[in-house]
Amino acid sequence: MASSGVSSDDMERSLEGEFGGGMVTAKCYECEECSKQFSRMDDLRTHMRTHTGEKPYKCEECSKQFSQLGNLKTHMRTHTGEKPYMCEECSKQFCQLGDLKRHMRTHTGEKPYRCEECGKQFTDLGNLKKHMQTHTGEKPYRCEECGKQFSEAGSLKRHMRTHTGERPYRCEECSRQFTQPGSLKTHLRTHTGEKPYKCEECGKQFSRMGDLKSHMQTHTGEKHYMCGECSKRFSCLYSLKNHMRTHTGEKPDVCEECSKQFRQLGNLKSHMRTHTGEKPYRCEECSEQFRHRSSLKKHMQTHTRHNS
Repeated sequence: MASSGVSSDDMERSLEGEFGGGMVTAKCYECEECSKQFSRMDDLRTHMRTHTGEKPYKCEECSKQFSQLGNLKTHMRTHTGEKPYMCEECSKQFCQLGDLKRHMRTHTGEKPYRCEECGKQFTDLGNLKKHMQTHTGEKPYRCEECGKQFSEAGSLKRHMRTHTGERPYRCEECSRQFTQPGSLKTHLRTHTGEKPYKCEECGKQFSRMGDLKSHMQTHTGEKHYMCGECSKRFSCLYSLKNHMRTHTGEKPDVCEECSKQFRQLGNLKSHMRTHTGEKPYRCEECSEQFRHRSSLKKHMQTHTRHNS
């Protein structure tokens, strides 16, 4: 702290006289907790709240409290919707100047934060900190329900939905709900028909990266997943899980119309057509329609026989 008996005004005048009338910024005020120094008493007082936990500024909308008035003013924009900072490249607007600065890196390609372990670079410090946990193995976020630990708070939050059953992301096309926005985004492709992942070997396209990776094993012949019961091997984990039900007898997919149970979701979907009457497979030769792809294939043979 500054020496007793010397006011901040006296200190500034003394410095001004000593350096011939030019103002010099000196750090005269020291924090007794961490020895950090400040040029103004007000800055020291504000800093002290990081040690005391004092948060004197309260939001009247949601009662959240802040240690600095500036942080409260910034927070208020989440209620008012004010976004005073606009990107000149794409016109996107932001509540905080820092958010705009980070966003600008998506245009400039700047990645100022570099991992000293592997050299990977990041656009913001938060992403670097998260990445560092892949090297340290640190998982500070623990689920109180099952004890599982996570490296990121967001991952824990998403995991908690497996316990609560919360599905906040809803498809506007069919009302199906999801626990994660990424799952909803992938699901929407079933409506749009979008298949952004393409196999470079055969040109087949997929709506999910995982499906493309599984498909690639049909070219490489890799089968990493082995059944512990009968040693049969599979190219993807999904196929192994479905196969395991032949041993356990599990039939988790139930028809809501007649309560019939199925081992695989695909079989339930096919069965549902017996109730809905849907026939999605159409013969291009005679326009006859079928409930199942296999029925269409058999039917197509009647045309090939007639044509031969």
